[in-house]
Amino acid sequence: MEKLTDSQIEEKLASLEGWAYGDGYIQKSYQFKDFKEAFSIMVRIAFECEAMNHHPDWSNVYNSLTIQLNTHDANGVTGKDFELAHAIEDIVNA
Repeated sequence: MEKLTDSQIEEKLASLEGWAYGDGYIQKSYQFKDFKEAFSIMVRIAFECEAMNHHPDWSNVYNSLTIQLNTHDANGVTGKDFELAHAIEDIVNA
């Protein structure tokens, strides 16, 4: 995958509510009812990540989840990151 330019990234972010670009990642934070809900979402996201062979940098504290996506092989953000971000949104909003 080819690394996207800043303007391409900003254009693609228009279709992802709450996602932002910074420090070489696209990123979003989520809040859930409790730890159990946050962790169950993380498990569902993990299965999707594994299927796509693309894995996020993420952190979880109690009911919050922060996800950062970039493509390490391209040293930046690629279309693959946006594919995963859309899949994550589908899982969270299901």
